[in-house]
Amino acid sequence: MTVYDTVITAKHVCDPSIDFFGPATIGIKEGRIEYFDAEPTPTVEAKNNVHYETEIVCPGFIDLHVHVYEWVTNFGVAPDKAGIYSGATTIVDQGSSGPWTVGGFHEFIKKQATTDVRCFVSANLAGALMGGMEGTTLHGPQMTRVEEIVKAYERYPHMICGIKSHGESGGLSHWDTEVLEQAIEAGERCGIPLYVHTGELFPVDDANRPPLESVVQKALDVLRPGDVVAHVYSNMPDGVVGQAKTVPPWVKAAFERGIKFDIGYGINFSYRIARLMLEQGFPPSTISSDIHGDFNAYHDLSLLDYSLAGAFNRLLALGLPMAEAVKCLTYSPARILKSEGEIGTLSVGSVADITVLESHSLDHELSDAEGESITLSDAWIPSQVFKDGTSHQTDRICFLT
Repeated sequence: MTVYDTVITAKHVCDPSIDFFGPATIGIKEGRIEYFDAEPTPTVEAKNNVHYETEIVCPGFIDLHVHVYEWVTNFGVAPDKAGIYSGATTIVDQGSSGPWTVGGFHEFIKKQATTDVRCFVSANLAGALMGGMEGTTLHGPQMTRVEEIVKAYERYPHMICGIKSHGESGGLSHWDTEVLEQAIEAGERCGIPLYVHTGELFPVDDANRPPLESVVQKALDVLRPGDVVAHVYSNMPDGVVGQAKTVPPWVKAAFERGIKFDIGYGINFSYRIARLMLEQGFPPSTISSDIHGDFNAYHDLSLLDYSLAGAFNRLLALGLPMAEAVKCLTYSPARILKSEGEIGTLSVGSVADITVLESHSLDHELSDAEGESITLSDAWIPSQVFKDGTSHQTDRICFLT
């Protein structure tokens, strides 16, 4: 009989990769899930037994949008703070490093972290140095090299999972879709997706300012199935919905073409737009935090007042079913990363990455970028994770923000 390192029995296991929600037993050996049975079976032998009565046991959460190039970008957060201590076993840095700075990211961020750290490399050579404040210098076509993106990917194919680019008023007013098209060319050559920021970010050339309602449409028109659009529920005037009262037809067409839409919670999330999108049948593909420090200071987290758990609970409060919300944090981002057999699942043979959610009764207000608040009477907080089969307690103090 196999003796497992850890056996988890739980009354509530949620694994959207196999459409499973119910009691189960999970056996972990040498960092992998080696046993899964849809029944609590305490007769399975283990060195360590763990039982969960009221918690929900999920595949390890994947945060598809973080900024963790700590000390190199001015707004980078420590990777394990954004990762295992926030309930995510895998995190994906979006564009903090570029083809000429990604080596440092690999050596000093990925290799030093317990969390599984991956990245979408910036289309520009340097990444997000200076916090992107010199946007028209750092992120313009003069700083984009398709060949260098390809070389970086070929050197770090297991870490670089995509390319970060932008589809917002500032960039379009200066160089239209030229950078986006170069990023797509590199993505085609590497066989990896793009992740595209939406919402005004760089200084705008007012003489060439594109009409607000055309900005996202221009970006969506050149994107491919499998590419990801960020900040889908942002209240920015040039965002995915912008100032429209209904979901624009080009957004509907993009959904139908297989473009993915990520929450990228960050600082511009709008309950109003989230309700509009959800009510009209456009749920998010993925939920992510966009966790970062102050863009206008150096290594200052004092303004960081949101979290992955906060984004997750906001979506639950707005009506997204639990299984769908968990899917947005597990199986769906794993597919974008082309790792669905390894992470985002509890299937036998996969990495033993697990997030445990604990229910908390409370009376807590969560606000959005427009000043609207919702009150939570209860919330699901990541209390524990297993990374490669090893248990870690989370840092609960940063959660419901």
